[in-house]
Amino acid sequence: MTDDITPELLQFFKALADETRLKIVGLLARETYSGEQLAAILGVKAATVSHHLARLDEAGLVSAGATGHSKLYALRLDAVQTMARRLLARDTLPQTAADLDVDAYDRKVVKDFSNRDGAFKALPVQEKKFIALLRHVLKAFKPGSTYTEKQVNEIMARYHPDTASLRRGMIEFKLMKRADGKYWVV
Repeated sequence: MTDDITPELLQFFKALADETRLKIVGLLARETYSGEQLAAILGVKAATVSHHLARLDEAGLVSAGATGHSKLYALRLDAVQTMARRLLARDTLPQTAADLDVDAYDRKVVKDFSNRDGAFKALPVQEKKFIALLRHVLKAFKPGSTYTEKQVNEIMARYHPDTASLRRGMIEFKLMKRADGKYWVV
C-alpha cells in the first residue's frame, strides 16, 4: 500500500507546501479567478501564478475552464476533500513509515547507557532517553502477568539499583499500572 500512495501523498503535500499556492487555494475556495486576477490580487507576476497553478493542477486540486478570452480557475473542492480523506485515512500516513526502524533510537540510548553486562551505567536526566531505557526494561515483563513490588524490584535491579526511580517512571509514563500492590504491563 505504501508504494502506491506515497507519490500521491508527496504530490498533494508539495502542492500545498507553498504560501502562494495556499493563498491561491484560499482564493479559489471563494470563487473562480483568471490567472491575471490572481496575479494582481497576490501582487506577483502572471508567470509566477501560472507556475503555481500548474503545480496545483498536477495534484488535481484546480480545474480551468475557458470563458471568452481568458481561463478561469476553480478549486476542485470535491477532489481536495476526497484526497484528504483518502490520504489522511487512519492507516495511510502510518503506512508511509512502515519500513523504517522505529526502535533505532531506543537501541542507541540503551547502548550508550549500558555496561557490557546489560546494566545501566546511569539513569539519564533527559526524559526521552529515560523513557527509552524504561521501554527496554519493560521487555523483561510479560504482558498479561501481574507482579508484586518485590518481583518488580528484582527484575529492575538487573538493570539499575535505583529500582524506585524505574518503578515510578513505569507508572508515570504509563508503561505499567499499579493497584493493590500489584504491577502489570499496560
